[in-house]
Amino acid sequence: MNGWIVPDWPAPARVRARITTRAGGISTGPCASLNLAAHVGDDPAAVAENRRRLRANLPAEPVWLNQVHGIRVVDAASAVAGVEADAAVAREKGVVCAVLTADCLPVLLCNDAGTVVGVAHAGWRGLSGGVVEATVRAMNEPPPRLLAWLGPAIGPQAFEVGAEVRAAFLAHSPDAAAAFAAKENGKWLADLYRLATLRLNALGVSRVYGGGRCTFLEADSFYSYRREKTTGRMASLIWLE
Repeated sequence: MNGWIVPDWPAPARVRARITTRAGGISTGPCASLNLAAHVGDDPAAVAENRRRLRANLPAEPVWLNQVHGIRVVDAASAVAGVEADAAVAREKGVVCAVLTADCLPVLLCNDAGTVVGVAHAGWRGLSGGVVEATVRAMNEPPPRLLAWLGPAIGPQAFEVGAEVRAAFLAHSPDAAAAFAAKENGKWLADLYRLATLRLNALGVSRVYGGGRCTFLEADSFYSYRREKTTGRMASLIWLE
């Protein structure tokens, strides 16, 4: 499929992962063009066509979640479409785990053996609440045997937050202080990539790849809720072949 991102990580051959950009669909206006979310005010017919185009490049329809910035993880093989959750894991061939984002951080995971994969929707609420930890637990693998890849998210130059966000992370670990830079207006710039890496490392997941793409600054490639408010969503997808 034109325009999507293939993670650069040493995942096993059985593992397939892709992240869509905003290119390649038929949506117009603020959702142009490959919006894959049905809840953002886009034309339902356009969303359906965009999902059809995506599906043509996948082994099965992705298991679309009703994301609520929580920490619930589902088994994608048995989950029904629209289940309220913010992460999914799969152990069966051809089951496609997916999360939608437009500034929040998608975290893709797999094990060395290529027998289990997972993906988490990690905005600051989910990340501070423990969605990454919950996903790692659901994979039921020793963390040193896991690899993680961090997809496009709002970068540390653009993600301005209040003191309460910083406090939520520092309450979990004082090491999180390194992921915040003070601004003159009393706000903070937060580094989601660093925060996620700290969480993963604390669990024992030392091999963390990706990061560095900013959804807010790269307007031609990515949707950004912080930049546009009314906008589409990209999909981060992972499955086993």
